[in-house]
Amino acid sequence: MLRKGSLSTELRSSFPIPKAQGAVVGRSGLRKVVVAGGTGLVGRHLVEALLQQKALVAVVSRRPQRIHLPKGAEAHEWRELPALLEGADEVFNLAGEGLADRRWSPDRKEAILQSRTESTRRIVEALQWVSQKPSVLVNASAIGYYGPHARTPLDEESAPGQDFLAQVCQAWEQEADAVVARGVRLVKLRLGVVLARDGGALPKMARPVRLFLGCTLGTGRQGFSWIHIDDLVQLLLEAARNPNYEGVINATSPRPISQKVFMHLLARRLHRPLWPLPAALTRVASTWLLGELAEPMLLQGAFVYPKKAQMLGFQYAFEKPEAALADLLKAT
Repeated sequence: MLRKGSLSTELRSSFPIPKAQGAVVGRSGLRKVVVAGGTGLVGRHLVEALLQQKALVAVVSRRPQRIHLPKGAEAHEWRELPALLEGADEVFNLAGEGLADRRWSPDRKEAILQSRTESTRRIVEALQWVSQKPSVLVNASAIGYYGPHARTPLDEESAPGQDFLAQVCQAWEQEADAVVARGVRLVKLRLGVVLARDGGALPKMARPVRLFLGCTLGTGRQGFSWIHIDDLVQLLLEAARNPNYEGVINATSPRPISQKVFMHLLARRLHRPLWPLPAALTRVASTWLLGELAEPMLLQGAFVYPKKAQMLGFQYAFEKPEAALADLLKAT
């Protein structure tokens, strides 16, 4: 059972804060957007897209003085959150420690949980000091909510899993649910594996293949539910501006595949072979290298479908994995 910890130091400052410094507050006629977690892979791409739309973007960070943002976006401390939310149009919460940044220890697992639940709780609590509230909170979650499954197709109505990541996602979403009582529309996007050329899973998976060391991991039958970074950004933007988007939405491609199929497509794109190694050997090697996180991140998976996004008419630019890899690896 996961436990809730006390608010971390950067989230404990008192309310209300009278004024935030920067362009997002005190301006009219322009779309004002607050992004928590704006320096991660997804956050960077989202901020760029918002700036292209001429939005005023405030990125909330624990260490704003240390982050580098594109021109037009401004970094702010968590203690400024109430003032930033005043009059903002949209809020995106993508904050959270990286799942695969290092091996999982008890302390690391606690940090993964707390970084997600505390940032979400902070946003909800800050809204009590806001008179002109944002219309929507788009809060990230993950398809880890469902836990590992074999071939069973999953959608937004599927039951939650029982493993660590499933419990994290459930606690994360529960914190976000409280925003509805504040009169703010809530969208909970359950992200699949995000494919991008500048970070995330794809460069890590491509590296051994480029070095002629590629292979299928485990049985290879585990589901690989993915989404191209461009489609994810467009889904985030659409979820914010379209009032029909509400509640849980799976942020995955409509074409989930097995890990084996994905690795073969990747190897073919990179003009490299895959070694037919025994499943037991790759399982042992993965666990030796990564410890506990090898199972949920590499050796297990699920076939998750974006039923609600499709019902709402969302148009994917990269529906098939072949198209996504061709775009992201076109320079190779």
